[in-house]
Amino acid sequence: MRKRLLLVGAVLSMAGFISCSPSVRPEEILFEDPINDLSGVLTRSGVELDTQITSDGNGSIKIIASSPTTVRLFEVGGIDIEDARLVYRARLRTEEVQGQVYLEMWCRFPGTGEFFSRALDSPISGSTGWISQETPFFLEKGQKPDLIKLNVVIDGSGTVWVDEVALAGSAR
Repeated sequence: MRKRLLLVGAVLSMAGFISCSPSVRPEEILFEDPINDLSGVLTRSGVELDTQITSDGNGSIKIIASSPTTVRLFEVGGIDIEDARLVYRARLRTEEVQGQVYLEMWCRFPGTGEFFSRALDSPISGSTGWISQETPFFLEKGQKPDLIKLNVVIDGSGTVWVDEVALAGSAR
């Protein structure tokens, strides 16, 4: 019995050692907004808080677009990160969308300019229930964005709801 306990202890100890390896760091949430209100939302035209249609019960951003538009949701600054994978994710729902809807992330680098990432591999159209969508941005060593912009693009018309917005980062 004692040998079994020692063996189990050794296995658990090794599993803990492997999972805590410094070369593998877990994803870190850098920004999140469950959408309780519109206080941080940048674009206000055609945008409203919907407390009835929501993926998490807190409320959602409802966007009514009569033509193609980019809705600026949030800007995130003051994040000290490089050599990492950024992921912008949100939950989206659509109604009678003619065209495509997708997430868009812009990263601004001092002295270099702005660069974007778009979730064009999984655009949404028509009428859907809640769908998770994300778009990644890969930072090289020495690349430190001073501002990250989180948008939703409606390349057409229709109604779009956005909920559970998050920006995460993990070491590459």
